[in-house]
Amino acid sequence: MKNKDLAMYILGGLITIAFFVVIYLLIFVEIPQGNKDILNIILGALIAAFGGVVNYFYGSSSGSAAKTEMLNNNNKPKE
Repeated sequence: MKNKDLAMYILGGLITIAFFVVIYLLIFVEIPQGNKDILNIILGALIAAFGGVVNYFYGSSSGSAAKTEMLNNNNKPKE
């Protein structure tokens, strides 16, 4: 696995974990009124980032990456 791939998986995992942690905080923890606005802004940013992660791994980017890998494997010289 390349370093770029590893970093991509780690970042995707961190975004996913952060998304669910913020959802948990909003549902189960009493947040002071002064901090609710900033938490909602963070949640909005995490929703957008989480959407990007899901779209990459399960959307058209995933199919495009698979197609590129398939083309690269077919064009390798035979040994």
